[in-house]
Amino acid sequence: MTIRKEGLTFLRFAFAAKWLGPALLVFTFSSAQAAVVSSQASQTLAIAPDSPRWNLEGQAKPLEYQGRKALFLDGGGAILKDFEMRDGVIDVDVATPAARGFFGIQFRIEGNNCEWVYLRQHKSGAPDAMQYTPVLNTGLNWQIYNGPGFTGAVDIPKDVWFHLRLEVAGAQAKFYVKDMEKPALVMNDLKSGVQKGQIALAVLTGATYFSNFEVRKTPDVAFERHPPPMPAGTLTKWALSPAYDALQRNLERPLSTPEVEVIAWQEVEAESPGFVVLYRYREAPHPRVTFANDFSKRLEPQPGMKVLYARTNIDSDREQVKRLYLGYSDDVSVFLNGKILFRGRSAQNFRDPAFLGIINPENDAVYLPLKQGRNELILAVSELGGGWGFICRLN
Repeated sequence: MTIRKEGLTFLRFAFAAKWLGPALLVFTFSSAQAAVVSSQASQTLAIAPDSPRWNLEGQAKPLEYQGRKALFLDGGGAILKDFEMRDGVIDVDVATPAARGFFGIQFRIEGNNCEWVYLRQHKSGAPDAMQYTPVLNTGLNWQIYNGPGFTGAVDIPKDVWFHLRLEVAGAQAKFYVKDMEKPALVMNDLKSGVQKGQIALAVLTGATYFSNFEVRKTPDVAFERHPPPMPAGTLTKWALSPAYDALQRNLERPLSTPEVEVIAWQEVEAESPGFVVLYRYREAPHPRVTFANDFSKRLEPQPGMKVLYARTNIDSDREQVKRLYLGYSDDVSVFLNGKILFRGRSAQNFRDPAFLGIINPENDAVYLPLKQGRNELILAVSELGGGWGFICRLN
């Protein structure tokens, strides 16, 4: 479910609280802060809850809980100052009396980008009780990166202390919950691309206590990506327009030839298994979605929604109809050779109040009437939160 909170605005080079979908609190830091590297080598650092090493932001303070000194967070974060980590191990005990919440660890924080793994009390035992997502240009991408390596089931105890461990090595990480022998979530391909940065404890909402925090750097291993294979038929070469205010444009009208010619197109290539992740190239918009908590408002205009156009060419050896499998977040218009063929919205809470808007290449299918020779395919893709992107496969 989408969670929002008023009164918190994004401040560049400072702490930012972003209420962006089912889980996330994003921290951003100045380049000067991020450049500070700890002189500690491979020894374990144990940081007490009341240590001045913590930079506390939002609802964050040291307290005593169940006989322990602890850091209390509820819509806040604790950033470890004067410390950067590439590879290492983070250990911490956690307890939460909240019935609902989102809490976890951000790591390799650099500017507006980081990695983020978290638990959700209200999802205890569900397939997405824990989730990993990269943060790109302040945008969360849980609608794009989902399933094995990104989400997993785990039981989350209530109001008792239990242990978390995060092991980071190269482009991979392992997250342990209670059981330190078997990882609860294996992240085979960390997506942000950031190889070194700060670390933080973060709680979007739901009173949570942290104790016995320790961090230890480990020797660097090779940064080797393990992406999935690229399926046959995937459209991989695209050109992107700048982002525009979606409410100022007619999203059912194709671009004219003069409009296409004056746009400063940026050429990009899809990443396996075919996603074009738009937060990699554009700043994340953060509209307040009116239907997040009121399904009856889902057809209202959504102030702050952004749109960009994605353009590619399909060469056909004859006149034919081809099926285009299409996944997108959150809103799309499909144009072929200057004519609209499809318009859809797949935003969180839009199709029904529990709908998550997860991108899948089989979400929708569009049948393309291709002419012989070159065909121009243009998508108008709009964002409402949770990940901005699309995936296209011809069949």
